[in-house]
Amino acid sequence: MNRFEDLEAFVAVVEAGSITQAADRLGIAKSAVSRRLAGLEQRLGAELIRRTTRRLNLTDTGQGFYDQAARILADLDEAESAVARSQGELRGRLKVALPLSFGLRHMAGPIGEFARLHPKVSFDLDLNDRRVDLLEEGADLALRIGHLEDSSMIARRLFDARTVVVASTGYLEEHGTPTSPEELTNHQCLVYSNLAQPSRWKCYDADGASVAVDVNPWMAASSGDLICALAAEGRGIAMQPTFIAGPAVAVGELVPLLTDYQWPVTPAWAVYPPTRHLSHRVRAFIDFLAETFDGTPSWDRHCGGAEA
Repeated sequence: MNRFEDLEAFVAVVEAGSITQAADRLGIAKSAVSRRLAGLEQRLGAELIRRTTRRLNLTDTGQGFYDQAARILADLDEAESAVARSQGELRGRLKVALPLSFGLRHMAGPIGEFARLHPKVSFDLDLNDRRVDLLEEGADLALRIGHLEDSSMIARRLFDARTVVVASTGYLEEHGTPTSPEELTNHQCLVYSNLAQPSRWKCYDADGASVAVDVNPWMAASSGDLICALAAEGRGIAMQPTFIAGPAVAVGELVPLLTDYQWPVTPAWAVYPPTRHLSHRVRAFIDFLAETFDGTPSWDRHCGGAEA
């Protein structure tokens, strides 16, 4: 009997929502998780989780036990971290969910530097544009770019992701340069299909008045990187985050357009679940990211518009 392993298995099942996903989180067989859960309930003489054919549900007893068990495991983790801090080091694994394009383009440097400063911290990174359920997948935190819809999460603002409208010089020489957002309707545009309204581009003029234009999409794609590459090939006008388009603008592959208008600005957040104790290594990593992205990001410096 290992009481710690039993608690760990129970908490993992509750947070992951299934025995299969809990086993994946813990790196053990499903049978081992089931055995630990059954042993825990037998020892306590109480049903903690009610099993049905489709889902697992906490009993009232199970909910109270989960709250205490999760706190015990978090306190143990923090106690071990405190000892490590007293020796001047952080240790443990950080499971982080990152947006695909931003992660590939801009997170290798910060993660590498944090690892250099804290060599006993390891990383498990999930690069994906889908919205990861942090509790279900056992992630410590996520970097999310967008307006937060899940009010149950705790978030710290890291930076503002600006947007720029761009095209190649070749495209502009052939098709002309739009001088107002309304003129975009006369151009072929490349749109990002993951947006709620991909073909409706919104901005604000110098007086703060809102402008919305329904553009003509030559192509829709779920990859901002592909859209940016095709714009650089002269295939149309794109509205892209500066963290994707900025490097192409910096080397002259793309030209910012309509920079007298304010295009969408979207906050970027470090997000973590309120039910999970914030370990020192997670807090340290969030602080490190906030410091890293403080001020004007490098990708904004050639894109015009806001002060760069």
